[in-house]
Amino acid sequence: MNKTHSIGNILVMQSGGCTAVINRSLAGVIRSCTRLLPNQKILGSHHGISGLISNDITDLSNVSDRYLSELDYVPGADLGSSRQKLSLDNSDSVIANLKAHDIHVVIPIGGNDSADTGLTLCEISDQHSYPLQVVNVPKTIDNDLLEMDHCPGYGSAARFISQATFGAGKDASSMGIASPITIIEVMGRDAGWLAASSALHKKNDFDAPHFIGIPEIPIKEDYFLSEIRYAYNTHGYAVAVIAENVRGLSNTAKNQKPYFTDSFGHEYYDGPARYLATLVSQEMNLRCRYEKPGTIQRSLIDSISDVDAHEAHIAGEKAVEAAIRGETNVIITLNRSGAEGYECVTGTTPLSRVANLTRKLPKQFLPLDGGHAKPDFINYLAPLTGKKLPFTTTIE
Repeated sequence: MNKTHSIGNILVMQSGGCTAVINRSLAGVIRSCTRLLPNQKILGSHHGISGLISNDITDLSNVSDRYLSELDYVPGADLGSSRQKLSLDNSDSVIANLKAHDIHVVIPIGGNDSADTGLTLCEISDQHSYPLQVVNVPKTIDNDLLEMDHCPGYGSAARFISQATFGAGKDASSMGIASPITIIEVMGRDAGWLAASSALHKKNDFDAPHFIGIPEIPIKEDYFLSEIRYAYNTHGYAVAVIAENVRGLSNTAKNQKPYFTDSFGHEYYDGPARYLATLVSQEMNLRCRYEKPGTIQRSLIDSISDVDAHEAHIAGEKAVEAAIRGETNVIITLNRSGAEGYECVTGTTPLSRVANLTRKLPKQFLPLDGGHAKPDFINYLAPLTGKKLPFTTTIE
């Protein structure tokens, strides 16, 4: 959808869970605005939509080259992030602050909840007949946005998870009977993209992981235990990677009360790793460690994928270009060109096709028994994780 009016000032915000490259997109927006719209101000909203509601807005028009260079490498959200759900009850504050700063373009950097925020901003502007363009920049380590091949943030998180799993396997195989079994709980919300990435460096049955649990396939506890027993009896150790929102376990949502529910309605429960580690220890009479990397998996500088970082910056640039073309109510998309090898192309799609929806791991990418990944998934994943590590091989 296009709107034809002159561009006023531009507001950029960061929303949702951080990634290792979310600031790259911010840098892309700022650099593109400086180059293409030198007569407009580029403003930043502190802590996402919360900053626009409360008028906590800063001028980014004259930031230094040093600041931009730091954004290229520093994880976290430099403007501060938010998980606040924008409500029509906030309309008066939003419109008043947009008018006060002469803002006519808003660029939220975020995932499916941020797409919902973009839709609501468009609705508010229409209700008040206020000329506003909204162009979202995709961002999520969960890789669960529809209408695109992959999302900025995923490649770096997958790089971390695949390395961590490989390393945890080497550690567990070295420790022997003292600590032979490890369960790693990873993020990903309701999709298994991140858990599946743990198999990137697995070359044979011996290598970790030996079991991958994803939300798309409910876990049967007896089957899980049989897989761990088989790996331990065969290899002397076992590593399982479990997505945070797996289904089918006795301790999952049906039998728990959430310890927190955010404004988007997302419920947070005690993760599955501790439960499964206890189950393994009791059933097998062995020490079972459980690891929960938590926010480290989305913030480790040394695991940033160069491809991911480059594409995150491009996504920020393309959002500004889309606004200049008059587009609104859209999100930037990243897809493969279809050419031989790997090449990423960008486009746009309506926010309504992304907001509050989840792209599950498709059938052709589902993990195999024994913690193996299908060759098609490895070929999909490998380019996104960037520069190859010296011990890795890639299925062609």
